Amino acid sequence: MKVGLIGLGRMGEGMSRRMMKAGIEVWGYRRNYEKAQEAYEKGFVNGVTTSIQSLVQIVKGGGTQPGIFQMVIPAELVEETINELLRYCGEGDIIIDHGNSNFKDSRKRAERLAKLGIQYIDCGTSGGVYGLDRGYCLMVGGGNTAVSTCARIFDALSPGISAAPRTNFDSDITSAEHGWLHCGGPGAGHFVKMVHNGIEYAMMQAYAEGYELLEKKDIIKDVHGTFAAWQKGTVVRSWLLDLLVKALEEDPGLSKIQGYVDDSGEGRWTVEEAIANAVPMPAITAALFARFGSRQDDSPAMKAVAALRNQFGGHSVKKAE
Repeated sequence: MKVGLIGLGRMGEGMSRRMMKAGIEVWGYRRNYEKAQEAYEKGFVNGVTTSIQSLVQIVKGGGTQPGIFQMVIPAELVEETINELLRYCGEGDIIIDHGNSNFKDSRKRAERLAKLGIQYIDCGTSGGVYGLDRGYCLMVGGGNTAVSTCARIFDALSPGISAAPRTNFDSDITSAEHGWLHCGGPGAGHFVKMVHNGIEYAMMQAYAEGYELLEKKDIIKDVHGTFAAWQKGTVVRSWLLDLLVKALEEDPGLSKIQGYVDDSGEGRWTVEEAIANAVPMPAITAALFARFGSRQDDSPAMKAVAALRNQFGGHSVKKAE
């Protein structure tokens, strides 16, 4: 099996190495020649090219099997990359988007490519820079034929059944127990990944609020130790908690960074879908809004609240410097 991998950043390289370990031949594409050559020399890919045309020719090789092309790139580059691939791809080929595209865009792309006989898979991929060792959880959307064709790829990338204890020993083993799932038709994979990331927002916010309260209370002598203890046996243990403990080990008090937090889109889309479907979502919504608040040095809204309290009740205000 041979695939073309577009995007050789840390995540793309990790995915390539897992696929190669499973016997899949991986040809990588990267515009920067030096970076592409470096990945090849380190053994992270079987071969590299800086040309999409060359990548398609190498992967297809004149054979009858469909060409499979995986994109591990930012969402804003997906449309441009697809358009470039379409110049050289043909009927039966498969394009996989491993990024965090909006599921609505993925549905439109699948419909567009289907008219050309090209199969499109939206594959929400979680694992980040740790995926090389831990594996990647894959949330897959697309047609049955395309997903079945790519099952070997998903098996190679996913964590495997040993990554977590089984909950039902009497049932047949499914792909979900290996860490990947065919969630539904086009768009389903990125919809599930969107909700996954929305939940992630809320979980991180909960840990963060607990951290701030523990730091604030003078009777607590070891905040880092508290979180480290929680890693063992408590109901709030998780990989995110492990990462918070690691962050506090590297930077006690988190004094080296600012409390400024971006959002990459999935949290907003999750809240928008909650509104569209009348689903109450207070925790995720609050977590998203907290990120907005983190970017304000002096909130206009809070200025207005202070002014109103002063106006109606004569409450004191803190003068601007």
